[in-house]
Amino acid sequence: MRKLLVLLTAVSFVFGLSACSSNNDTKADKKETPKETVAPKVDVKKELVRFYMDLGNKINAKDADLNAYVNKASKPDAKPEELPTADEKAKASESAAAVAAELTNTQIPAGLKDQKAELEAALKDYAASYQAMADELKKDTPNLDAANATFAQGEEKLGKAYEGAKLLSPTLGKQVN
Repeated sequence: MRKLLVLLTAVSFVFGLSACSSNNDTKADKKETPKETVAPKVDVKKELVRFYMDLGNKINAKDADLNAYVNKASKPDAKPEELPTADEKAKASESAAAVAAELTNTQIPAGLKDQKAELEAALKDYAASYQAMADELKKDTPNLDAANATFAQGEEKLGKAYEGAKLLSPTLGKQVN
């Protein structure tokens, strides 16, 4: 009797394990099967923040000479020897032109299709601003006021895209200067 009881317990244990293992296999198959019909949900806020950070990084990678020139040229009580040299002004012009080219080639991420028009308009203004700076810096007495006004228009357009996603308007000028 005892042998029969042990044998029945062992058989029921084997059936129980096989039932559990086949159940786990079907669960694993369900997890591994990708859902091709459902597109992944995009977190627009994260995408906008990432776009803003990438934009600032792209500009900062190319505008060091421009920033150095502007910092030197904007000192109100600078002595003549502290003012930017012609070589520094030429490098600043090249730097601004490089930023304009980079901004012109910047693509809007696919996840931001609802903000694409506003972001493209902002990029266009930013690129025009940097190109205007590059052109002005080729003159004997450059005036960057018009370029700064165009940059401000880009800031407004960028801000509208962020406000539409219920985010605070970023200030790209603070990140790149």
